Amino acid sequence: MQPILDVQRMTMDFGGLRAVDSVDLQVHPDEIVALIGPNGAGKTTFFNCITGIYVPTAGDIYVLTRNKEKKRINGYKPNKVTELGMARTFQNIRLFPNMTVLENVMIGRHPRTRSWILGAIFRPKSTRQEEQEIIDYSYHLLQKVGLEKYVNELAMNLPYGAQRRLEIARAMATEPVLLLLDEPAAGMNPQETAELKELIQQIRDEEKIAILLIEHDMKLVMNISDVVYVMEYGRLLARGTPEEIKENPQVIKAYLGEDHDA
Repeated sequence: MQPILDVQRMTMDFGGLRAVDSVDLQVHPDEIVALIGPNGAGKTTFFNCITGIYVPTAGDIYVLTRNKEKKRINGYKPNKVTELGMARTFQNIRLFPNMTVLENVMIGRHPRTRSWILGAIFRPKSTRQEEQEIIDYSYHLLQKVGLEKYVNELAMNLPYGAQRRLEIARAMATEPVLLLLDEPAAGMNPQETAELKELIQQIRDEEKIAILLIEHDMKLVMNISDVVYVMEYGRLLARGTPEEIKENPQVIKAYLGEDHDA
């Protein structure tokens, strides 16, 4: 089975600093894959490279598109990466705070809309129909993530955990084949984290969307992941099942040494 994401020997330099050093990573259909490591390991830089925010210094990034076509996406802009089937959330919440919950999700439909500026001006029947389809689909996603009761609420008024789920719903609105979550449990209380765990598993099981996440909550990572990759100082330290990673002496050392290294 071909991987949805196939990263080969990817390297990212910033001047004389090598933030990511020849990292290989794969995500296959229906997998939940975690990327973990101490602070400063290069995890978010890795995400920024594969989603088009940075152009890697070296290596190859291949995506299996929605049409089952393998494409090398080095240098693609973030919007083009999204169109090909990869959507992400960010470590710091990036909602539109003064727009409603529904409107935030509707914005995520932009890569899948067909109407152009003339349609917006003259509003033929096809444009009006598409607008209703966007509203209906967006509301459906809010139901999926348990936010339908907030549909007309401003995003900034949502509880923190609900804002995180709204970001996920907006990413899902692009109809991705791979969803990338950058520290989705950051700042959540135990109840919110438990709800997030159920949501991530639901997205994989019911929507058939593969997931790659960066996360510091090791209990969450070990409970939901099929494969775990560990980075340290920009390099890949280990890869394996959660059970294998738990017993890996190099990983244990990296995490035990995190406070000292900081």
